[in-house]
Amino acid sequence: MIKEEEVYKIGKLGKTHGVKGEISFLFDDDVFDRVDADYLVLMIDGILVPFFMEEYRFRSDTTAIVKFEDINTQERARELTGCDIFFPRTLADSDNENLSWAAIVGFDIIDTESGNIIGRIAYVDDTTINILFELEDGRLIPASEDLITAIDQQARTITMRLPEGLLSL
Repeated sequence: MIKEEEVYKIGKLGKTHGVKGEISFLFDDDVFDRVDADYLVLMIDGILVPFFMEEYRFRSDTTAIVKFEDINTQERARELTGCDIFFPRTLADSDNENLSWAAIVGFDIIDTESGNIIGRIAYVDDTTINILFELEDGRLIPASEDLITAIDQQARTITMRLPEGLLSL
């Protein structure tokens, strides 16, 4: 059984495409293409289920058309519409250079000075030039590379040197 901490969300399935079981895939992270993955994990009725990809093709930088094995009709594909798509952390890129924003959701932020956990990342707001980590308690932390001192994917932590007084705002 796949556990939620073993995967991270990379997108969502959209509308069906054609009549042979293809479906649009709206993604935030193209890790599935970078590591040449065989499968994606879909959340179906609260359960994480692996679906093997027969083929996929890109339509844009954020959309692909995917065909899953054993999904051969428009009706079967329609049943998957709206499902969230996740990617296994173990298959994700192992180097910090290609670590996506989506992959760090759920990481703990640790303060360099005190060594204390500040909070857990619930969301990464990258809609503006100043990217922000939104913590589970609602606080916002700037996601500046100048503030990040270390990333440990195994421990799922990001160590940051935060400006004095930032946490008291």
